[in-house]
Amino acid sequence: MAPPQRDLLETFPNQFPQRDYLIEIVCPEFTSVCPKTGQPDFGTLTIRYTPDRQCVELKSLKIYLQQFRNLGIFYENATNEILDDLVAALQPRRISLAAAFTPRGGISTTVTVTYEKA
Repeated sequence: MAPPQRDLLETFPNQFPQRDYLIEIVCPEFTSVCPKTGQPDFGTLTIRYTPDRQCVELKSLKIYLQQFRNLGIFYENATNEILDDLVAALQPRRISLAAAFTPRGGISTTVTVTYEKA
C-alpha cells in the first residue's frame, strides 16, 4: 500500500494572521491496520493548532486521513506522520495531535505529538 500523500491536504488563507487563536479538530473515526496482526485499529484524533498564514480545509483533511484506513502502521508512526504532514502543509505557529486508540487486549494507547515554530 502506498504511503499517504500529504499533497491531498488543502489550505486556505488565515483571515486573522495578526491574532493567536486555537483551532481544534476532532476526528472520531480514524482507522488504520495493525502491521503485526492485520486487525483494524480505531482511534480518535484531536488536532489543536494555532495557524500562521494557512488553515486546513476540512474535506481535504478527511480524504487525507482516509488513506490510513487500509495501511499497516503502528500508532506512533501514524501519529508522527500525520503531524509532519500537517506541519508541512500549514506551517502553523504551534500544533499538537493526540491520537487516542480504542483498547486492544485490555490496553488503550494515546500518542501525543507537538510542534512549535522556532
